[in-house]
Amino acid sequence: MDSSSLKLIWANLLFLYLVTSPSSFSSSATAPLYYPANNVTLFGDASFGNNSIRLTQDHQCNTTSSSSSSQESASSSSSLSGIGTAFYINPIRFLDSSTKAIASFSCSFSFTISPSSPSCPFGDGLAFLITSNMNSLSITDGCMGLPEDVSSNQDSSYIAVEFDTSFNPFFDDINGNHVGVDVRKIKSFASVDVVSRGIDLKAGKEMTAWIEYRDSEKMIRVWVGYSHVRPLNPILVAQVDFSEQFKEFMHVGFSASNGGGSAIHSVSRWRFKTFWFRSSVLSMDTVEEGDCLMCFPGDFGQDLSHSRKWKFGLVLVLGGSAAITVILVAVAVYITLCCMRKSKSNAKRKRRSEDQIGRYQGNNEVPKHLSLTEIKEATKGFNEDRIIGEGASAVVYEGEIPSFGNVAVKRFIQEKSIGPSHNSFEHASQLPFYNEFTTMVGCLRHKNLVQLKGWCCERDELVLVYEYMPNGSLDKILHGCSSVTQFLTWERRLNIVLGVASALVYLHEECINQIIHRDVKTCNIMLDAEFNAKLGDFGLAEVYQRSPRTRDATILAGTMGYLAPEYVFSGVPTVKTDVYSFGVVVLEVASGKWPVDEDRIVITDWIWELFEKGKLLDAADPKLKRCFNRKVMERMLIVGLCCTHPDHLKRPTMREAARILQGEAPLPPLPPRKPTVRLQSVLPEGCEEIMGSGGEGLDDTPWSTPRTEFSRN
Repeated sequence: MDSSSLKLIWANLLFLYLVTSPSSFSSSATAPLYYPANNVTLFGDASFGNNSIRLTQDHQCNTTSSSSSSQESASSSSSLSGIGTAFYINPIRFLDSSTKAIASFSCSFSFTISPSSPSCPFGDGLAFLITSNMNSLSITDGCMGLPEDVSSNQDSSYIAVEFDTSFNPFFDDINGNHVGVDVRKIKSFASVDVVSRGIDLKAGKEMTAWIEYRDSEKMIRVWVGYSHVRPLNPILVAQVDFSEQFKEFMHVGFSASNGGGSAIHSVSRWRFKTFWFRSSVLSMDTVEEGDCLMCFPGDFGQDLSHSRKWKFGLVLVLGGSAAITVILVAVAVYITLCCMRKSKSNAKRKRRSEDQIGRYQGNNEVPKHLSLTEIKEATKGFNEDRIIGEGASAVVYEGEIPSFGNVAVKRFIQEKSIGPSHNSFEHASQLPFYNEFTTMVGCLRHKNLVQLKGWCCERDELVLVYEYMPNGSLDKILHGCSSVTQFLTWERRLNIVLGVASALVYLHEECINQIIHRDVKTCNIMLDAEFNAKLGDFGLAEVYQRSPRTRDATILAGTMGYLAPEYVFSGVPTVKTDVYSFGVVVLEVASGKWPVDEDRIVITDWIWELFEKGKLLDAADPKLKRCFNRKVMERMLIVGLCCTHPDHLKRPTMREAARILQGEAPLPPLPPRKPTVRLQSVLPEGCEEIMGSGGEGLDDTPWSTPRTEFSRN
């Protein structure tokens, strides 16, 4: 084993012996929430009630009258129509008159359409509306309160996303259960049957809608789902240019009508924001406290204000420094022996790598063999301006390959060969390239794993080509400045955690061979254009046959703060070591804190302390500004604590953790205080003879475990 490997072992072992200095933690309270009565104006039948706006009310319907196929019959029942509208009290700027720049916008809200009587047909539906003239709204049924057509009026303009529950052929409706986009007239220029997408607007259930318009793309997208987590795929995507429709200031709100039917149309948790940039890389579904146009107290949890001082120290549960030294030396010797045994298998792994390369050489299947010329053309000769990431073993460049589009090119740092041989794989066993390649070309095809597109092994270059992730790694956004972190809304954070859980379930249970990632952390979680999580970097992954066998210790690898205590001592990775790392990621995403921050506060201990005091929700990231679901946040934090349980036997599997996060399984009980678990010594049989110590200085039952302590003020 080379000197660098020994240095790595001792560096990790030294961490266990570290005693840190006192530190402190504090966070500030957020400002009060908005009250709807202060910033929403109601018209017609609209009223406030039950933490929502009721746009329409119960009224006696005419069962013989329904939305007809002619404009005449629609107008004849106008006396039966109940119309309600709600607008944000202030107009919002959509056009910069000096630069002619057009705003993009993002909106989300929850809504319910409930029938008020089984004998009555449904009402017309409701619409999200942006209009230049509130006086142009319709007073007839069948229109959801929208103007039928304002094309001839240059002073009036509107766009609307309608949630239509009434079939009216005169308006070219596709059915009585659809979502459409209207521009200046009630006849939708784009619509979709939502029933075919698993959504029923007439089910009487609360739904959440997300609407996003990007002026840089001239594209509008609409998502609808039954939970507060945005679905992966929109139900409607349409190319449209709103630049001609937007005036400098527009009114934003909702409109609904009952027509010849009767239904209660309610809207709650309304959030809206405009954006003044042209980049299409970052998604705009962000929520800040100031974006909540209609938020009620209790929607986002309790006050986060607290200011306490903590003291932290890391010690070993052993008596005497002599015993600690003996244990550390023994661990080093044991891992050294295991590494010597493991080095014997490197030749087999090298042959496996070469076999995989031969299998894919000249093959049209993905991953594709690429020439070094193609790689250099894609990266402009590995231009430094194209570097998007750097690590200990590789540099990542943004590139473009005609057959793939934008890609991430991972160029491995190659040690120079000694002697006449220039075979790239002569030293590949010392690099993570062969490990990552042979892992990725196996069965790794999952929506939450970064996909390998191609590879290159030519001359002294070892390169893997991956799909490009526009939003980069999770850690850079989660721990970036507030202007960047704002894109990680509560809904997106939950979706990211669920995505990583799904990926790990796949690796642990659904692949042909079981794969242990060994390096689950936020910098290895990549985000696509829609902020969906994809786990990457399999340079440390271990692949195992599913037949039970004893696993050997490996060179201790990973990042401190994410490593399970039993793995630090034994060097033997298991699925439960991945579960531990995932738990740290969950706590990190929920709290916005590093696993070990600059004040040397360990996230698991800090959150356990809050749990013990019954103040678990105080751990929520202050940058969320209380815009989160309290019950789901509590569930996420408890799952994080369960996954980081010091006793690996009491941690859930990844499948169990995923089901709990999704609310499909009950929360497991946690002890009132963080448990301290002792781990059996990793000293191998006969180690006393190896060390020549005869076991002197060791306890008869050598147990050890790292633990942390907070001084309790």
